[in-house]
Amino acid sequence: MSAASSVKISAGTYDYSDGDTAMEGYVAYPDDGNRHACVLLGHDWSGLNQGMKARAEQMAGLGYTAFAMDVYGKGVRGDEQGDNTALMSPLLADRALLRKRLLAALTTAAAHPAADASRIGAMRYCFGGLCTLDLARAAPPELKAAVSFHGIFYPPNLGEQGRITAKVLILHGWDDPMAKPDSVAGVAKEMTDAQADWQLHAYGHAMHAFTVEGANFPERGIRYEANADRRSWAAMRAFFDEVFG
Repeated sequence: MSAASSVKISAGTYDYSDGDTAMEGYVAYPDDGNRHACVLLGHDWSGLNQGMKARAEQMAGLGYTAFAMDVYGKGVRGDEQGDNTALMSPLLADRALLRKRLLAALTTAAAHPAADASRIGAMRYCFGGLCTLDLARAAPPELKAAVSFHGIFYPPNLGEQGRITAKVLILHGWDDPMAKPDSVAGVAKEMTDAQADWQLHAYGHAMHAFTVEGANFPERGIRYEANADRRSWAAMRAFFDEVFG
């Protein structure tokens, strides 16, 4: 979905690090000399790809500073149309490392001169949806809002979950085989137990990747669904408007 905007945007890659690991994000922001509410974008299993950069620019067109995170490392990128299990699986197996990389991106984004560090949110899709929820679970004080689109819900199991302080919006396709009803009930209980201010929108007849135009693998539970795409985008915009003012 394109952003109709006359805002002048600056955009480009942005080097940062997680300890000794070099990372390369992508930042897009309105080039007006002001600080803006900052939205972190978590990438899908292929890494920081062209579609994610385009989404960052779209968010900048809406008036946000968009920081597209990198959790794989600089130069580590997968195939947007292929199987990237080998890249994603090590981080799914080590959620503590994933959390560390997410927090490194958050710290970097908060310090960006175009970011208002008092208004930071996160959003993204699929594996990026899991990353968004994991960032909320870490409960960094800077994070005010988290939005997961067709994300994966299973918790990181990193010890007792403390209070989740960010407001959370989960946008879910009801027919998503990667997040079945028991997982939906599980994340709802998790958010409630963590005292989060949370909401969940489920879209009927929507499968995994319902926002990805051109996705058409119904035999694998993956398919674009225009109504769910449009409605979830509107829900995200209303949510951020409410949180950031």
